[in-house]
Amino acid sequence: MKEAGGDGGFVRADQIDLKSLDEQLERHLSRAWTMEKRKEEAAADQRGSKPPALAAAHYSQNRRQRRSDWEIDPSKLVVRGVIARGTFGTVHRGVYDGHDVAVKLLDWGEDGHRSEQDIAALRAAFSQEVSVWHKLDHPNVTKFIGAIMGARDLDIQTESGHLAMPSNICCVVVEYLAGGSLKGFLIKNRRKKLAFKVVVQIALDLARGLSYLHSKKIVHRDVKTENMLLDKTRTVKIADFGVARLEASNPSDMTGETGTLGYMAPEVLNGSPYNRKCDVYSFGICLWEIYCCDMPYPDLSFSEVTSAVVRQNLRPEMPRCCPSSLANVMKRCWDANPDKRPEMAEVVSMLEAIDTSKGGGMIPVDQRQGCLSCFRQYRGP
Repeated sequence: MKEAGGDGGFVRADQIDLKSLDEQLERHLSRAWTMEKRKEEAAADQRGSKPPALAAAHYSQNRRQRRSDWEIDPSKLVVRGVIARGTFGTVHRGVYDGHDVAVKLLDWGEDGHRSEQDIAALRAAFSQEVSVWHKLDHPNVTKFIGAIMGARDLDIQTESGHLAMPSNICCVVVEYLAGGSLKGFLIKNRRKKLAFKVVVQIALDLARGLSYLHSKKIVHRDVKTENMLLDKTRTVKIADFGVARLEASNPSDMTGETGTLGYMAPEVLNGSPYNRKCDVYSFGICLWEIYCCDMPYPDLSFSEVTSAVVRQNLRPEMPRCCPSSLANVMKRCWDANPDKRPEMAEVVSMLEAIDTSKGGGMIPVDQRQGCLSCFRQYRGP
């Protein structure tokens, strides 16, 4: 499967969940890993002074040195209860070096259905993506603390003793955010809605985080409220880098459906080449969701949404009560033409210019007096 590209060469972002590792990346990294290993073995054979065991140890040592800048000390990690379960593992509460953390334990070989080559490719992809994530530093991006690649006889301390870690397990440690997902927060406020000032602040947090990623040539590719977390102060942080990637210099190198239906841009749904502007489109859908505290396309199936977004220019219904300043941001972001969508840096500027002093938030359900006039059918830009 090919992947997305943009101006000046961009990166696949990786989620804590790592649930959708790109197939092409798996194949590419598998080949690269195999070639590198063969080079090491050939070099050892030519030297003739290192037996195979020593050559393998030398190779492993080199790998450890290459990832030493993000690998953490397992003796400082305490794993606690499970807080979520994903495709490849579980997310736990934990403590690392005295700080509250979220710990993702990933096991790609537990079911016995993956070959050694498959597992090696997944680990290589894991290694590349955490090596990108650990360099990110922004208040609206979840802080990556470190990771542990699977190793034999690895014990992780828990409150009830020690947890023996199979050699095929990898561990990701990130800051723990007590506020839960943005989606959960919006669901809790579905009836009473959010004050307009809060809507704009949340949108700004998300926009600034995405603008930062794009400045680092990273395309997230799965922007949705479920992938954003809140801290204790209600600051939004991007937390999912499972399918993110560096933006390719050639747009035709990024194709194929990647993301979540309902948030995916028409060009992604259509299998056309795409770039970072697919994140801008998804942001526009998220902005509508933040304002309305509701789900877009509630009465349509996934297949209906896909067809209507691409062929009929379907977009979420725009509330009449939505201030034009915010509605304009949504419309520009979800334009069918990626070239007409603004860069995320421009979105930040547009949001910063919005006046929230006079209100303008979504009308709560119990204040509509049975009237649905707050909504009108909106079918396109």
